[in-house]
Amino acid sequence: MSDIRVLVLVGSLRAASINRQLAELAAEIAPDGVTLGTFDRLGELPFYNEDIDNDAVPEPVAALRRRGAESDAALVITPEYNGSIPGVLKNAIDWLSRPFGEGALKDKPLVVTGAALGRYGGVWAHAETRKSFGIAGARVLEDLQLSVQTTAFADKHPRENAEVVANLRDIVGKLAAEVG
Repeated sequence: MSDIRVLVLVGSLRAASINRQLAELAAEIAPDGVTLGTFDRLGELPFYNEDIDNDAVPEPVAALRRRGAESDAALVITPEYNGSIPGVLKNAIDWLSRPFGEGALKDKPLVVTGAALGRYGGVWAHAETRKSFGIAGARVLEDLQLSVQTTAFADKHPRENAEVVANLRDIVGKLAAEVG
């Protein structure tokens, strides 16, 4: 069996964010034969504009769409900003959803997870992100969810929280099993 390639999108641009640390952890604990690769250029994407969505899209957009098309699945790890999706992530969804009905993640399994400061650990943003990716054409795995309060890490890396490690390992394994 060839490697399963999972595109990872992190909804926070901060270099040391808990969500970026979760993405690193997911890559570390992925099962054999599963490769996770984070697309680190979300901050370079211009706001979605149909006027520039043509054969000569900006290079960061072409790179994102190429990575999406080359992937077998996607893992989205995001915080919650003001009760919803971070703008940079919503913008990526908009670019990935085009051309309408034929986006780069069409019919590919996708899981949304992450951590946020709020008392619910980002569940609102995660639900909205799942909805948006579903409309954009991805096959969202609704049953695979992990929303963690950032306070659970008490200034430690998520890899030091055994429950988070076990849950994330389970999610990545089940996401990979959905590739087919």
